[in-house]
Amino acid sequence: MADAASTHPEEQYLALMRDVWARGSRRMDRTGVGTRSVFGATLRFDLADGHMPLLTTKRVYWKTATRELLWFLSGSTNIRPLVLQGVKIWNEWPHARYVRETGDALSLEAFVARIAADEEFAERWGDLGPVYGRQWTAWPTYRYRPDGTYEPGEPVNQVAEVVESLRRDPAGRRHIIEGWNVAQLAQMALPPCHKTYQYHVVDGRLNGMLYQRSCDVALGLPFNLWTAATLQRMLAQQTGLAPGELVWTGGDVHLYESHADLVERQLERRPVGRPRLVLRRRPASIFAYDISDFEVLDYTPLPPLTASVAV
Repeated sequence: MADAASTHPEEQYLALMRDVWARGSRRMDRTGVGTRSVFGATLRFDLADGHMPLLTTKRVYWKTATRELLWFLSGSTNIRPLVLQGVKIWNEWPHARYVRETGDALSLEAFVARIAADEEFAERWGDLGPVYGRQWTAWPTYRYRPDGTYEPGEPVNQVAEVVESLRRDPAGRRHIIEGWNVAQLAQMALPPCHKTYQYHVVDGRLNGMLYQRSCDVALGLPFNLWTAATLQRMLAQQTGLAPGELVWTGGDVHLYESHADLVERQLERRPVGRPRLVLRRRPASIFAYDISDFEVLDYTPLPPLTASVAV
C-alpha cells in the first residue's frame, strides 16, 4: 500500500484497487458474475481538520450515502423512505424477490414507481428484513427461563449505547456497533457487509475501525468509507471529542470482472484536492440529524464512472 503520510490519502484506495485487479484470485461468486478477490486489507485515514475519505478520482454521491446512513439510524428496513428521496441503492434486492415470488416480470422502474405511489404495496414488497437499521437500533434480545426456554426481552439500541459509553467510559473497549446477527441472517435481503464498527478514544480524539466481511472495491467501498467516516464524525460531535483516525479493514475484498472498464479508467486517474465535511449544527441526539446538516467543501472530483450492481 502507498504511504498515506507522504502521498494523497486516496492513493491507498487506488493501490488496493490495483492490487486486487492484478493479483486477486478469480472466483465464481454468489451473483454468478465472477470476481477477483484478495483476503485481508487495511486502509487508514486521518479525519482531523474535517478531512474525509471522499474519492476524487470519480464523483461519489455523498448525499446519497448520507441519506442511507440517516435511514440506518432511523431504524427503518423498508426502501420506501429512500425511494421517496430518490435513493436507488437498495432497489434491486426487493425487486428481485418480488419477481421471484410472484412471477410478475414487472420492470425495476415500474416496481420502484409503485413502491413510491402505493404504501400498502411498499409495506408488503419494500421491506428488506432485519438489516442494518434494525440491528443498529433494535437488536432483539431474549431472557433465559429456568425451564430452558426463552422469552423476548427489550431490544438494544446499540448506537445509543455507544454514545452513552463514549461519554461515560471513553477508555472502554466495548464501544461496538454490530450488524452480524447470526439468528436473523436468513431473514435479511443481504447479510451485512460493513458489519462491525468499534471506537477508541485517545487524547480526546475519537478513532474508529470498520471491519467489512465482503467489499466491492469499485462500487461499494467509496460509499462504505464515506459512511464510516461520517458516522464517526457524528459520534465525535455528540460526545465532545475531536475526530481521529478511521481504520478500514476488509475480509473478502474483490472487484467484479464486469467492472473492468471502470477499474482500468479509474486507475489512470490521480486524486485532485482534499474534500472536507462540515457539520452545520449539533442536534440534541445522534438520531436527529438531517441531510441539510452536512456540507462538503473543496470537492471538485473527476467525472463519474458507472457500472452495474451485481445482485
